Amino acid sequence: MPVGSGGLRIGTSGWNYPSGKGTWNGVFYPPSRGRAKTFDELSFYAEHFNTVEVNSTFYGQPRPEIAKAWAERTPADFEFSVKLYQKFTHPKMYTRQFTKGAAGAGADPLVDALVKPNASDLDDFKRGIDPLASTGKLGALLAQFPPSFKGGGPSLEYLQWLLRAFSGYVVAVELRHKSWSDDLAATLSLLKTHGAAFVQIDEPKFRLSIAQNQLPNIPTCYYMRLHGRNAAQWWKHDKPEDRYNYLYSATEIGEFVETIGAARAIVKKAYVYTNNHFSAKSVANAAMIKKQLGEPVEGEYSAEFIARYPDAGAAPTPLHAREWRMRPTE
Repeated sequence: MPVGSGGLRIGTSGWNYPSGKGTWNGVFYPPSRGRAKTFDELSFYAEHFNTVEVNSTFYGQPRPEIAKAWAERTPADFEFSVKLYQKFTHPKMYTRQFTKGAAGAGADPLVDALVKPNASDLDDFKRGIDPLASTGKLGALLAQFPPSFKGGGPSLEYLQWLLRAFSGYVVAVELRHKSWSDDLAATLSLLKTHGAAFVQIDEPKFRLSIAQNQLPNIPTCYYMRLHGRNAAQWWKHDKPEDRYNYLYSATEIGEFVETIGAARAIVKKAYVYTNNHFSAKSVANAAMIKKQLGEPVEGEYSAEFIARYPDAGAAPTPLHAREWRMRPTE
């Protein structure tokens, strides 16, 4: 049976967080020590949600054999939204990685040419996600741009190129600099021309943050991402995971539920992802969204999870009093 209903897709950004203070092991998943090697995190996750946002493809091009395995380990109605490789959206970050941080490398014309996305990069990405597309399990492609990506001029031209390059796919564009909302009409016109969704984001707001109204911009796709509101650790933190150490309250989740409910009624597909992944808080908030929307909160949850996040609406089952059920890896 589908987890959720119709064109509404609710899930988390990523499913594998095995290390750090904010690990999911021992909270959403069994503790790493003593659990069977055959435990399949993705299959277990897919018993709770009908979609997931893949972040690993930001750090490396997707590989078809990995995507094929994802498709095989999830139900027929499950969908993966896939973040674009950083070379497409974060040129400075990619350049640092490509040159291993060598001083002055960014000013080298040869390096500049090598780090620009090309036809081969596009082919590699499309080939990597084809096992998802060919099985009907590909959701949207997420083009997440950094806060430094400002509207107008070369940025506008590049975004037009990128959307043309991925025509034929559902693309959701996450823009974070206020220049894009300062000229909202032009931004929406560009996205509408290419049938791209304007990602609605919730995160701490700063002077140069984009302004958004959380409403759909096209009738085919709605895309929302909740990053948390941990303003104190957004820019300054000991570990990157600290930025996402935030749990939305039931009242705060209610701020989004009315909009999500309205959006699902007027768009073909609505994707909602929680990215506040520290200690599986994203799982709790995704379950809370389902609960407040009247969707079933399905799947097994540990006693530890239920104790931490009582507002998630997860019901205890007899399995919580016993050992975790192990699943064979497909």
